[in-house]
Amino acid sequence: MSDETHKPGSMDISVQEKTFEGFISFATKGAIFSILLLIFIGLVNG
Repeated sequence: MSDETHKPGSMDISVQEKTFEGFISFATKGAIFSILLLIFIGLVNG
């Protein structure tokens, strides 16, 4: 088949790391915005 052997940890994953950081940032900001929006709605309708 192939003479090459896989060496764990040798792959460049910088693009995946940046994508994951962007996703986590987006999800965190979205959650904070949603919570603040719900608090605001609760205060206005209270």
